[in-house]
Amino acid sequence: MASLKKELKIKNDMAEVDKIRHFLKENLKELNLSDKEYYKIEVSLLEIVLNIIRYAYLQEEGNIFIKTWQAEGKIFFEIRDNGIPFDPRKAEMPDIKELIKNKKVGGLGIFLSRKLMDGFEYKRESNKNILTMYKKIKEAEASDSSV
Repeated sequence: MASLKKELKIKNDMAEVDKIRHFLKENLKELNLSDKEYYKIEVSLLEIVLNIIRYAYLQEEGNIFIKTWQAEGKIFFEIRDNGIPFDPRKAEMPDIKELIKNKKVGGLGIFLSRKLMDGFEYKRESNKNILTMYKKIKEAEASDSSV
């Protein structure tokens, strides 16, 4: 059974990160997720949103919309922004050895998100970047109540 969709609107500001954590906590509390699975979802969502905050709007203000729902044994997250077009599926795999050699910080967020989630889809529609990610949840974890 599909659950009601829950939504969060934030500004493209690092100060909004705690709102995302609270949104996740509230919307995942009814699922009996292991700490490991919860962490995978949290890291994935935060990495994507942090990339949007850093790069999507350049010097201007903008909003980021996050929506979550359950369906078909999965928990979905849709992230929308109207920043510059960017398809994270086309981001190249970072050279880990090069990152370590040059002591470079960053560059792994999108890669991590793609690896930690079970589904990762992107489309550009009505001048918006729309990324939908999902994580499979065990039937025992799924709840018929809203997320």
